[in-house]
Amino acid sequence: MEQRAVPITQEAALRVALAARAMPNVTLVRLIALLQSHLGDEIDTENLRGITVTNLKTGLGSLDGEEDDEDMGIGLDAMKLAVRILWGEIEGDENLPQVQHYDEGDIPGSLRIAIASDSGDALNGHFGSCLRYLVYQVSATESRLIGIRSALEADFAEDKNLFRCQLIADCHVLYVVSIGGPAAAKVIRADIFPIKLPNGGPASEVVQRFQQALVESPPPWLAKILGVSADKRLRLYSAETEEE
Repeated sequence: MEQRAVPITQEAALRVALAARAMPNVTLVRLIALLQSHLGDEIDTENLRGITVTNLKTGLGSLDGEEDDEDMGIGLDAMKLAVRILWGEIEGDENLPQVQHYDEGDIPGSLRIAIASDSGDALNGHFGSCLRYLVYQVSATESRLIGIRSALEADFAEDKNLFRCQLIADCHVLYVVSIGGPAAAKVIRADIFPIKLPNGGPASEVVQRFQQALVESPPPWLAKILGVSADKRLRLYSAETEEE
């Protein structure tokens, strides 16, 4: 029996998800529908190169009954960026920090933290929608960026929050700008402790703040590392979440 082709390849799916995020007010479902109208049901990295700015402008405008990209609230520059992403020319952020080599045990007495990020070297992402997680290995005296983990595949997961938890499952602490209660409970039960810093800021400042906590008396959100149960950690989180 002839095997049916996969409707969209993984690499193409990641490009489409990132392109959708590059355009304000354009959902992933909406962009996929537009692409399928031009490319058919099967989408891969090769046929994505056939998409043009005109395709996006015309297609998105027809869905809104508008013909001007400014009226749609998207903007021509955003569409140009989206097309470059679809073509595979850029990954959407050219200002990402440099990942440093790390072997297990390189930094004695260290812990691993994840920082939700949408751009550059900054804490500026929400748990359920951030583009990536910056992963740092941190001790009281040393820190190292050991990974940048894309969260785009979460958009295609059946359980998006679970997918994100699994993506940073080796981390002890998660810093976010925002996270909902049910998602926070899921993160905590994955043995990761979420910290909300609503004002965000440079990742380097977040790391320094964490190092200071390691040197001084550990606050309640580090209790999990000392063996406090998940249920009690959830109560601690609800009552004493760190905020600015």
